[in-house]
Amino acid sequence: MKDLVGRTAFVTGAASGIGLAIATSLAQAGVKVMLCDIEEPALAAAVAKLKQTNADVDGVKADVSLKSELQAAADATIARFGKVHILVNNAGVSGGGVYRAWTDAAWNWTLDINLMAVVWGMEIFGPLIEQHGDGGHIVSTASLAGLVASPNLIPYCVSKYGVVAISEALRVELAPRGIGVSVLCPGVIRTQIMESERNLPPRFDRSVGDIVRTGPTSERLQGLREQMSASGIDPAYVGELVREGIENDWAYIFTDNEYEPAIEKRFTAIKAGFDHIRGRVPPR
Repeated sequence: MKDLVGRTAFVTGAASGIGLAIATSLAQAGVKVMLCDIEEPALAAAVAKLKQTNADVDGVKADVSLKSELQAAADATIARFGKVHILVNNAGVSGGGVYRAWTDAAWNWTLDINLMAVVWGMEIFGPLIEQHGDGGHIVSTASLAGLVASPNLIPYCVSKYGVVAISEALRVELAPRGIGVSVLCPGVIRTQIMESERNLPPRFDRSVGDIVRTGPTSERLQGLREQMSASGIDPAYVGELVREGIENDWAYIFTDNEYEPAIEKRFTAIKAGFDHIRGRVPPR
């Protein structure tokens, strides 16, 4: 999508961090943007700030872990702008916990927002992008944790591996229909994701937040908080990368090379698995 002017985008998790940066970058490129977030005061402030730049934007509150609310947000977007060309599945949480500290509530919260909201976003918005015939693009935020797993954040990694997988597969399926698909795999970005429990929906057990704050994972997360504060990448830079990735149909959008050696190490281990059986003829 080389020409973004006049297109319409729907961005989840858009009230702050990477989502707001993507919404801002797209709006600056002449895209009409519907910002979606569960955090209503922050959403209203983000929309108001962008409108001061004469951007054509609006906001809709939704808990994307509920498919019905995501559908309502899509309906509101069509009612406001008429079409959708760009879907950005960005909302995410840092939930989870280490092995033997897992709970069903923590798994459900993490998977519903990080993975199922992406699945539902594609199910709901994909046909809307297809039907107008103008082409379009889908970007979903995974993580480098979607390519290299961490023992401290297993549910988070599982959810992000899923986002990578569905993006890779859907890219092949939608390319003949004029729709590009990218997966964003950011490194350490200066965002509030480590405070995700602030938006924990009331239907989830409050112990989910306790795991994040005081469980075995908390020390690791505190280290990530400090790293984000001290040296995290500016989200605005990520927003510009995503805009460029949409314009040039990048399959993978990375933010830096810091974890490239870890990814290469994983690929080497996978290759070694094939080397173990090289030359063997399996029975048929």
